[in-house]
Amino acid sequence: MLRNTLRYLAVLLFVLTAFGTATGAAAQGAYPSRPITIVVGFSAGGTTDIIARLLSDELRKGLGQPIIIENRPGAGGNIGADTVAKAKPDGYTLLMGSVGPLAINASLYKHMPYDNLKDLTPVTLVAHVPNMLVVNPRTVPAQTFQEFVALVKAHPGKYFYASTGSGTSSHLSGVLLNQLAGLDLTHVPYKGAVALNDVLSGEQVQCMFATIPSAIQLVRGGKLRALAVTSLHRSGGVPNLPTISESGYPGFDASSWFGLVGPAGLPREIALKVQAEVARILKDPAMRDKFIQQGADPIGSTPDEFGQYMRDETAKWAKIVKVSGAKAD
Repeated sequence: MLRNTLRYLAVLLFVLTAFGTATGAAAQGAYPSRPITIVVGFSAGGTTDIIARLLSDELRKGLGQPIIIENRPGAGGNIGADTVAKAKPDGYTLLMGSVGPLAINASLYKHMPYDNLKDLTPVTLVAHVPNMLVVNPRTVPAQTFQEFVALVKAHPGKYFYASTGSGTSSHLSGVLLNQLAGLDLTHVPYKGAVALNDVLSGEQVQCMFATIPSAIQLVRGGKLRALAVTSLHRSGGVPNLPTISESGYPGFDASSWFGLVGPAGLPREIALKVQAEVARILKDPAMRDKFIQQGADPIGSTPDEFGQYMRDETAKWAKIVKVSGAKAD
């Protein structure tokens, strides 16, 4: 009797285990079955937020679940990134990250709450967004990038450039130009995109390496003058604007970029599903046009391609941060 009871319990345990495994697999295969939160480590209205919101509605349609944008600004994007790094790796908490929290901050901050290459799972590089050198047309007479370089060289220490913070790509773009062109542009750090307000006044700072989405309407309205972009190739949003690389400084590349990541341990099938949806969205002509009009060049790379890109960018920016001497804490 005891033997039969034990045999029955063993069979029951086997059935329950098999059922649980099948149920888990089915649940995983049903992803997503509830709303997805995309964390943005910056305030609403900034470039990272703009990119996230451009994607969210189409992602909702493709994945069949609401997409919630949650802004968690602070520490150069680290607060938002750390929130995702410590989230459950089930695909329901993702980060729309940028070059700062996903590459630059690793060498900028002495104490990082997460490891950008170990604690996050790359999903896809969404867009490449060059910085654009903009000047106040009332205080900077230069009409071209070459004229700007000559002007700054002729008046060392006279011209000041704003950035969205020490160690950001808008700061380090200026460091790289100073280094390559032998300029003496003085850096003035601000907290976020408010820096553009002072460039518009021209009293404290006269120029800035701003992301195209944040400044393009001011350029189109004639309030700022754009001289060049910081990417290796021209931007689809401002195709007539030359690159610094083609303007006498070959290889100059100090651009921003934005991508989706999840926590470490995110199942590959979930990462691939989200990536496929983003790639599909970015291939749509209407969506591509929306991105390009904002000055963002859509990408939609695979998780493996994005992972390698993050490694390369982390190494590249570490060298620039070292030269600049910038530290955030």
